[in-house]
Amino acid sequence: MFVAAVLIAIPAAAVGKFAGDHIGLLIGLAVVACAALAGAAFLVRRSRIRTREIDRVRLIEAYRLAQMTPADFERLLASLCERDGCRDVRVVGGAGDLGADVTAKTPDGRRIVLQAKRYQIANTVGSPDLQKFGGTCFSIHKADVAALVTTAGRFTPQARGYAKQMNIRLFDNNALSAWVSKTGPSPWG
Repeated sequence: MFVAAVLIAIPAAAVGKFAGDHIGLLIGLAVVACAALAGAAFLVRRSRIRTREIDRVRLIEAYRLAQMTPADFERLLASLCERDGCRDVRVVGGAGDLGADVTAKTPDGRRIVLQAKRYQIANTVGSPDLQKFGGTCFSIHKADVAALVTTAGRFTPQARGYAKQMNIRLFDNNALSAWVSKTGPSPWG
């Protein structure tokens, strides 16, 4: 027991001597540690506020997009392409468009073909929509990048599987709202 007490007392005395000799250093380290913790807490709170702000902007955009006519929606996609640096942007949607609603050259020179589906947010885009687009986007429209952009809330698993096989990018309401509000990437990004 005596040996254990001695083994504890010697290091404790050494720590006490160090603390007494370096009290300014220890106080400085404690202040820095507290400041770092406060800064981290501030950044986490700021990040949460920013995330809520982005979510609110995206929700407003989603509502606005759902109110558009199909023709207005196609024109919006074309203007987004122009806003983000595309050239030779054309709205080609309508009867006989063979699945292409908007075509353009991306800022890095690739040809993008967009299929626009202006559905209600509660709707789901299914595999037949993707198959129609997939049959023409690369072979007829010579797309380097093909994307189906919709105001609908989601794609069916079959549609996602087909898009993955065909290398078609899918932009649902959330992704579209992020693109519109500049809080997310473009379909070619």
